[in-house]
Amino acid sequence: MENRNNITEFILLGLSQKKEIEVLCFLLLLLCYIAILMGNLLVMISINRSQLINQPMYFFLSYLSLSDLCYTSTVTPKLITDLLAVKKTISFSGCMTQLFTMHFFGGIEVFILTGMAYDRYVAICKPLCYTVIMTRQNCHIMIAASCAGGFLHSFGQFLLAVFLPYCGPNEIDHYFCDVYPLLKLACTDTSRIGLLVIANSGLMGLVTFVVLLISYAVILYTVRSYSIENRCKALSTCSSHVTVVVLFFAPLFFIYIRPATTLPEDKVFALFYTIIAPMLNPLIYTLRNMEMKSAIKKLWCPITGREEMN
Repeated sequence: MENRNNITEFILLGLSQKKEIEVLCFLLLLLCYIAILMGNLLVMISINRSQLINQPMYFFLSYLSLSDLCYTSTVTPKLITDLLAVKKTISFSGCMTQLFTMHFFGGIEVFILTGMAYDRYVAICKPLCYTVIMTRQNCHIMIAASCAGGFLHSFGQFLLAVFLPYCGPNEIDHYFCDVYPLLKLACTDTSRIGLLVIANSGLMGLVTFVVLLISYAVILYTVRSYSIENRCKALSTCSSHVTVVVLFFAPLFFIYIRPATTLPEDKVFALFYTIIAPMLNPLIYTLRNMEMKSAIKKLWCPITGREEMN
């Protein structure tokens, strides 16, 4: 604890050390962040101001968009401003706050995706019980449970990092504060802590992913007896969700299900779940969903929406 006070701030090395590349990344990531804000706000407002909010699937989708916004905002604004900064620094308290909030909203997103998979499972495999199981009260309970799960996960990560002794150097080879880069800077043996990180982040993600795979395997088995039209409708909804799950979980596995080491590729893979996935999620859920497209048209293009109804 005494050695930790030697470090009052950390230096983030960022995505690149070349100014030309940093300027290019600044422009690209600024456009990505604007797209994230506009896309997720569009989904949230369109759902909450239409009848879709009464359907559990879109209720969860609205909260997924909110968690995407919060999740990416813990990292992306700092990354964008740092790309034009001469010295990329973050205070010790700011680093720990960023670590906690990023894992908090990331954990919430993981559990909401699980809730969405459960909703599809009940809708397709137990349609007669759907209205009884997926009540609004139960949906709120699942969102509250997602927040509680996200808090427990992030609090565990926070405790693993905040009490480590940091006595120098203070350069983090990343564009945000995460557990593995911080373990590399600790002035103590972190092998056991690395195992705890794998248990907290890696195994949590792996178990969740396996549960999701099992649920969709059951769904695929169930829809075999459906008519071609109903089968296509069910699979269309599920395919969007599976795409989002793969985009989010695949890079997480690369980073967290391995020994506590940092690799140059970590920054690229981290971009997928901190920026790329939150940007693509609104497109994935709207482009292949007629109800979402209809709700957006009715809200933002009322004349066109009325003409379609007529």
